[in-house]
Amino acid sequence: MKPGSIVLFHNAALHTPEALEDIVKYLIAEGYEIVPISQLILKGDYTIDHTGRQFAAEPAIVP
Repeated sequence: MKPGSIVLFHNAALHTPEALEDIVKYLIAEGYEIVPISQLILKGDYTIDHTGRQFAAEPAIVP
């Protein structure tokens, strides 16, 4: 987990339902904030690095 991470939990997984409440409580206690994915996905031009993280695209330099 890092700030900005998107974490997916499959609701059909065997132990996810009973573990999810403890996981969320732990993350909040560690200072993380649970937000809708729409607040994390960048709009407009962006790039994605080798780890899957989004970054705002560098403005094109026109000579």
